[in-house]
Amino acid sequence: MTLDAALLARIQFGFTVSFHIIFPTISIGLAMFLAITEGLWLRTKDALYLEIYRFWLGIFAMTFGIGVVTGIVLSFEFGLGFARFGQMAGPVIGPMIGLEVLTSFFLEAGFLGIMLFGMNRVGPRLHFAATCLVALGTILSASWILSANSWMQTPAGVTLEHGRLVVTDWWKVVVNPSWPYRLPHMLTAAWITASFAVAGIGAWYLLHGRHEAFARRTVSMGIGFATVLIALQVFLGDILYGQMLQHQPAKMQAAEGFWEKQSASPAAYNWIVVPDQKAQRNRVEIGTPYLGSIWLTHSLTGRVEGLRNTPRDRQPYMALVFYGFRVMYCLAILMFGLAVTSLWLRWRGRLFTTRWFLWALVAMTPSGVLATLGGWYLAETGRQPWVIYGMLRTVDAVSPVPAQTLLSTLIAFACVYALFLGAFLVFAARLIRRGPADAPAQAQASGSLKPALNPAIVGKVLER
Repeated sequence: MTLDAALLARIQFGFTVSFHIIFPTISIGLAMFLAITEGLWLRTKDALYLEIYRFWLGIFAMTFGIGVVTGIVLSFEFGLGFARFGQMAGPVIGPMIGLEVLTSFFLEAGFLGIMLFGMNRVGPRLHFAATCLVALGTILSASWILSANSWMQTPAGVTLEHGRLVVTDWWKVVVNPSWPYRLPHMLTAAWITASFAVAGIGAWYLLHGRHEAFARRTVSMGIGFATVLIALQVFLGDILYGQMLQHQPAKMQAAEGFWEKQSASPAAYNWIVVPDQKAQRNRVEIGTPYLGSIWLTHSLTGRVEGLRNTPRDRQPYMALVFYGFRVMYCLAILMFGLAVTSLWLRWRGRLFTTRWFLWALVAMTPSGVLATLGGWYLAETGRQPWVIYGMLRTVDAVSPVPAQTLLSTLIAFACVYALFLGAFLVFAARLIRRGPADAPAQAQASGSLKPALNPAIVGKVLER
């Protein structure tokens, strides 16, 4: 069997970036949750908020650490799998990644130590400031990374000279056409992810009759934040959909599962399709009549454009795009339904006692991560066959690396990342089983620097 180097490079990068995005998504959301919780503790002096903060701080630390380690790998993969992309787009992508490190990673790294170890070593206001600055650092990091990725989706501010891109307007590069819409959508997704994780763990404690005061407060906070955020996300998602339909019509045509240049009127909304890319048709379609026209065109008789409007050699693979979108969209519908239900139960005073609702929250604990992955697959597979939309095809960006090398590194990444994921799940489960009452007041420091810097000890070390 002949191995396809381009396909292996895409699978490798897709696997590693999919694994990586899980942890920054959680850490961005938890950082904001921790900042709000500590602020509420400072304002109310309610010790329960401090207990919540200490419990979720440990989980945040794990997600942040794994996110940093797995993120570093992606930079090396540009050279391993997509060297021609680096040669062409390095003058654009390189400075943005560098600025991400200088403005956000240094901020996070500089204050993370105070956040983790400084609760009993600095004043409460300084500690709160450190927590807020770490949360700000996560937002800045997301801003730069989304700016670079959005530029690849909607490139602007550059010109091609001798096979390399030259920046003509940095403002247009950073604030490219899709970035102002994709950034708030991604940040809101991260905050929703944390909200459902917090609510789900709290619901699990309530169902098992443990740590009830902690559980009630976290369920109330988590689903309360989620209710506001999911309503905002519906609005942001609709705006982003319109922008992508303008800049990347093939992506949205594939996401809706239509092939015809103009659909029937009225158009159904497809929930399940079995696309035949070669024949340019769907073998199976299951949808809701009229809903496609109503939802997508805001009229009863509107027509929807299909993927045949795009030349075959520029079409994304419909199945990946369609089902990536459906995962995100269907989970959003479930989230919205639970948010509305929570308002009714809160009004009736049954938010903490309705067991089916609490079980639903437990089941939805990972829903934010899954929805984010679905949206990411929509964004990245819908851009194909381009790595820089309209400028550089993915097959032309691949490194001249033997396919066997890419396969071996893919297997190695899969093994190492499986170890990371297993360790994270084991330690997170251990923290949850142990409960908030046993959470340490702060992370334990390894020792003081004072003995290590003793002149006598330093002299002996130097003599050796």
